[in-house]
Amino acid sequence: MNNIYNYTLEMLEEYFLSIRDKKFRATQIFDWLYKKRIKKFEEMTNIKKDILNHLKNEFNIKKIDIVDIKEGKDVSKYLFKLFDNRYIEAVLMEHDYGKSLCISTQVGCNMGCKFCESGRLKKVRNLETYEMVEQILLIEEKTKTRISHVVLMGIGEPFDNYDNVMNFIRIINENKGLGIGARHITISTCGLVDKIEKFMNENTQVNLAISLHAPNDEIRNKIMPINRKYRIKDIIDIVKLYIKNTNRRVTFEYIMLDGINDSSTCAYELSDLLKGLNAYVNIIPYNETNNIEYKRSKNDKIMSFYDILKRNKINVTIRREFGSLIDAACGQLRSKHEEE
Repeated sequence: MNNIYNYTLEMLEEYFLSIRDKKFRATQIFDWLYKKRIKKFEEMTNIKKDILNHLKNEFNIKKIDIVDIKEGKDVSKYLFKLFDNRYIEAVLMEHDYGKSLCISTQVGCNMGCKFCESGRLKKVRNLETYEMVEQILLIEEKTKTRISHVVLMGIGEPFDNYDNVMNFIRIINENKGLGIGARHITISTCGLVDKIEKFMNENTQVNLAISLHAPNDEIRNKIMPINRKYRIKDIIDIVKLYIKNTNRRVTFEYIMLDGINDSSTCAYELSDLLKGLNAYVNIIPYNETNNIEYKRSKNDKIMSFYDILKRNKINVTIRREFGSLIDAACGQLRSKHEEE
């Protein structure tokens, strides 16, 4: 039986037309699900009994479960248990502009980035759309506050679960759904060039972030196996096309790994690589984990790297650090539970 939170407004409209009902019924259902936040179909008091019976026979409204919460300053990490006893996690961060939620898109990840806890436990399956939507719904219910920004940067590679992720975005962006603005949603990918091209043609204002983490193929090959399929030149070429076609700025994420990619030579190489692009670099201090050998770059190295980019007229920020004391590195909380 399908979960009703898998359905976009357009998909529900098609469903109701298929059972010879009115198209507007989908808007009514969305209002109950996303505005009134009902728990069961019987609470939909303006829906005819025969339609309710259709819904109960064809859909379920079951939720995933929050099983653990770790809290730190301006950050909370939520662990969810899924129907098949698998675990995923999401991180809620407090900013001066609102609450931002970093969600998971897969159970595990097959990209195999050497520095990433998420990829240490391989991909089991894609998340269904409803399992992404409910990360938001449950945390909003728990905190009694509204999430204003969503980042698809948790466990998994979003573009490896493309169709479910796009339906998720349509639901949360829909004004009759969660009404989160497209420019408040960011998809992060490690550089699946074919999917970036597909996303380019979606005609959406959703932000694109690319996990680059190295200025050349030699370093990137060592830390990101995906680079053997999609080289840095391939990524830069598709980014140029993406910017030309969408007129949207692209973010390049760059995790600073001690002695790996944090030298001044790397900074100058990165400056040359990105010069002239409508892009900016988000420098990320590394969250160390007990299971992975990589270490966080020293603060002076991070600042020196930042300064070199700045002097070379590259737009650059250093990401504010969240939750180093609550296992906030992506996948840490999940891996602890899985391995126990």
